[in-house]
Amino acid sequence: MTAPQDQILDRRELAASLLKALEMRHEVLDAIVDSDDHAAAVRAVSGLLDTTDANAEVVLALQLGRLTRLERDRLRDELTNLDSTLKWLPEQRPAATGTGVRLRPFSTSTADADLFRLRSAEQTGDDGKPWSAERVETERAEGMRRVDDESAAWFVCEDVSGDTPRSVGLVFGELTGQEVDIAVWVAPRSRKHGYGTAALKQSRSELAAYFPGTVVVVRTPAGA
Repeated sequence: MTAPQDQILDRRELAASLLKALEMRHEVLDAIVDSDDHAAAVRAVSGLLDTTDANAEVVLALQLGRLTRLERDRLRDELTNLDSTLKWLPEQRPAATGTGVRLRPFSTSTADADLFRLRSAEQTGDDGKPWSAERVETERAEGMRRVDDESAAWFVCEDVSGDTPRSVGLVFGELTGQEVDIAVWVAPRSRKHGYGTAALKQSRSELAAYFPGTVVVVRTPAGA
């Protein structure tokens, strides 16, 4: 079974970070040696390689025996193989890595309500007609009730790379038995940048914390 796109991207980003670390091994070593402690070393390496702290941790754990040409060739081959399975590359949709993207709980604010209405404008009922304004407000109110009852967790996906956070999408996690269904929606103007993939990746850990012991199921494809 083919792994989900977001998981392939995670592995690709890690492989790319490891390869870059091997190619910049002298600079990486200097950054580590000049750091005051482990946390500072993680920050230095992540900044040097332009990667996540989690990937920097893996770099720090590299054994000296892997600093070889053979290992670099293996990583290049892995990147080539991973790229062949992707519909698009992170360079084409930079937000997909999750850098500068975060999830926060959906609120009752006017801005969040407007974002929900924008999403709901794309929804249709069983009769094929768009949701009415009354249904939109009913769906939002019932969703917030489920959040309060801890049978759902809704999030706003934000781009925080600028001076102020910018809402770019929504994530809906709904508890059904021992499964959590995820639906990811990205606002039209923010599509094709990778936000859907970033939101999906982050929602897995968020929902696992909200609903421990459950299985997370992606029911709706993420609009990237």
